Amino acid sequence: MDHVVLAGMWGLVAGSALLLGAVLGYGVRVPQWVVASVMAFGAGVLLSAVSFELVEEAYDQAGLGPAAIGTVGGAAAYTVGNLWLARRGARHRKRSGHRQAQPSEAQQAGSGLALALGALLDGVPESAVIGVSLVDGGAVSTVTVVAVFISNVPEGLSSSAGMRQAGRGKKYVFGIWGGVAAASTVSAVLGYAVVGALPTAVIAAVTAVAAGAILAMIADTMIPEAFEDAHLAVGLITVSGFLVSFALSHA
Repeated sequence: MDHVVLAGMWGLVAGSALLLGAVLGYGVRVPQWVVASVMAFGAGVLLSAVSFELVEEAYDQAGLGPAAIGTVGGAAAYTVGNLWLARRGARHRKRSGHRQAQPSEAQQAGSGLALALGALLDGVPESAVIGVSLVDGGAVSTVTVVAVFISNVPEGLSSSAGMRQAGRGKKYVFGIWGGVAAASTVSAVLGYAVVGALPTAVIAAVTAVAAGAILAMIADTMIPEAFEDAHLAVGLITVSGFLVSFALSHA
């Protein structure tokens, strides 16, 4: 199969998990402790994938300097974008609305667009590295795809529950996540077709930038939701997610 098509297919697979989570979050009254548990597991999975797949890969390709600079740069870029969106109503975009509610359009005009842009900000780096992973050896990183898929389910679940509580309708909610799934497909294709044609040092830097953005996203949006209603097992669940991803990366 053509690698461009393959990249798009895997990007779509990972992005479709957001739609799956949105269906559950919007249509099913999921207990808050379940949301916290699934989000904690997803955060653990992503933390491991970033550590042992993305940052380690960037280090192996170009050394500590580019890996460190790229990671810090990605975190900084994500933080700047997140600050801009937070001022426009997307600060709690991954919250289920149990304690930290998302604003309705009536409460803050333009917050709907900010939520949509925030979903893109969170999803694009994850999908891009799926495409980039095809460059080395022509096979997608199974760990990266699994990690993004697993983490996307609780993201879509929690955020869509919060959107429903803020009074947003089905068309808006599923339109956003459908759009992000499509953007994930395009991002994976561009990750392979555009980034893959660049020198190895640049590929390593781009991988590190994505890693930094994902790490910042985990700390800023996933972990707060996971620990908002922390029960005694949340830490253990996070570690379990980390170990599942670690085991896959060393299988």
